[in-house]
Amino acid sequence: MKSILVTIPVNESHKARLEAVAGPNPVIYVPVGEVTEEQIRSANVIIGNVPAKLIGASENLELLQLESAGTDAYIVPGVLAKKTVLCNATGAYNRAVSEHAMALTMMLIKKLYLYRDSQNESVWSDHGTVSSPVGATVLVVGLGDIGMRYAKMMKAMGAYVIGVKRRAGACPEGIDELVQTDAIDTVLPRADIVFSILPNTKGTVHFYTEERFRLMKDSAVFINCGRGNAVDGEVLLSALQSGQIAAAAADVTDPEPLPAESPLWRQKNMVITPHVAGGFHLPHTFECIVDIACENLEHHLKGEDYRNVIDFETGYKK
Repeated sequence: MKSILVTIPVNESHKARLEAVAGPNPVIYVPVGEVTEEQIRSANVIIGNVPAKLIGASENLELLQLESAGTDAYIVPGVLAKKTVLCNATGAYNRAVSEHAMALTMMLIKKLYLYRDSQNESVWSDHGTVSSPVGATVLVVGLGDIGMRYAKMMKAMGAYVIGVKRRAGACPEGIDELVQTDAIDTVLPRADIVFSILPNTKGTVHFYTEERFRLMKDSAVFINCGRGNAVDGEVLLSALQSGQIAAAAADVTDPEPLPAESPLWRQKNMVITPHVAGGFHLPHTFECIVDIACENLEHHLKGEDYRNVIDFETGYKK
């Protein structure tokens, strides 16, 4: 028998689905905020993002199925035992985050953030020319599920899309041009829109340097829905205040929550949303997470290959 611990906020229909897959194996439901170290360390399968510090490289844990796409807290040495398989929720968030990114993109290029400010001040003001996705060059940095969905949306609107990914390969459908990450400096000067959906890895911390912002057009906009530490807040603020780029939007910051005293809050050409692109804000996302959890639980019990297995060296899906 396998002990299955579920900490995601499932309803009765979700429970029925999980229990149908689990068969005679006991399923325990505990909200993540109430889960104990003993419950975590006695489980053979965990579905949910339990506190990493409580796992303690448990030898009982065979499968940890995360509710998130990000895995950085769980690939730290000493968190998981070597026998534990780590799977993430890649594929669950592509609709929600790509649509949020699209909304931020349109908000920036149509200057809607300025009109919102004018509305709040009861001022009838014309903020001048705007731009369009038609004919724009869009740089998508990170071509996972979210990046690819956003790229296809921008392509459908008439943009020329350049994708940036770690490894070379054939240019995917929906991408006009593909470059490796180490060649990003060659394409940054061409971009009208830069969308970053980078995960948190050793190679992505402060990826967007002062030099890289200087390579961008002064009319370019920058959107970050990946990880906040891909860009230092002071560097981004400087790029906005100096006019190196026209505007920016971020659903992620470093640190989070962004302190109230941060000048980014008050920067006129900056739009901030508090890490709400993903999560469970779109109900479709949670349904996808339950689908993945049921699928991998079934694979585990049958000894089959898993979906979304994580490489501990890179933090990416294998």
